[in-house]
Amino acid sequence: MDKQGLFAEGPEWKAARAEALSASPQTQDEAKDIVRTALKVAGGKHSFIKTSESVVEDATSEWTMPTVSFEEDGIVVIKLPRFSGNKDEGIKYALTVLENLSDTLPGAVIDLRDNTGGDMYPMISAIHRFIPDDDILRFRSRKRTAWIQLPFVLQGTGISRAATIDCPVAILTNDMTASSGEATLLTFRGLGNVRTFGAPTAGYASANTPFNMPDGSQLVLTTGCDVARTGEVFCDDPIAPDVLTDSPMEDALAWLRAI
Repeated sequence: MDKQGLFAEGPEWKAARAEALSASPQTQDEAKDIVRTALKVAGGKHSFIKTSESVVEDATSEWTMPTVSFEEDGIVVIKLPRFSGNKDEGIKYALTVLENLSDTLPGAVIDLRDNTGGDMYPMISAIHRFIPDDDILRFRSRKRTAWIQLPFVLQGTGISRAATIDCPVAILTNDMTASSGEATLLTFRGLGNVRTFGAPTAGYASANTPFNMPDGSQLVLTTGCDVARTGEVFCDDPIAPDVLTDSPMEDALAWLRAI
């Protein structure tokens, strides 16, 4: 936490660190409670301790593949759910979308509602044909800022790059769009042919690093915040849509058909 926590500096962290180190826990549970308190100062609300049971559950948890459908006028609707699979499953996740896209489309809806996160690489790879440039996102830690480039993401997923599809894109969000779901959203931030619809996101637009503990649990520490290509910094605050609406799909389709 002291070395890598995104917020582990200044008087508030010094006080939290001193309090944690001066404590005298008698059990492992008491020790973890002390760490949790310090963790929220060092890493903010996205940081937590994952129990050994949760680590196992996450490794075997069920998730669903994306879906691709088409409106009568040819607009493609892509539902991107959370992803927590292995490398082969990540390739399958991305290809489920990519193999159903044509080179010319009148418009696209990317539905990120209820996408709570996981591995962002297959998500971004799945819709990379709608992203026109390489520098898609930055992660800013306390000490440095690093660009996340599209070729690196595709390589990490195991997907070959395909030609860009030049069409307007509508993105749907809600209060369950979180973490890597928000990072996927931000890869479109600042593009002229994109508009977002729905409700503000969950407000976990930051990068987490897991540290394995001896008992099988993990200390999950927020080590960076998301920075869009616009230079806007996102972290613990929800990302507001361009159009706040209770009928995002209908409004998104209406916008795409009007331009």
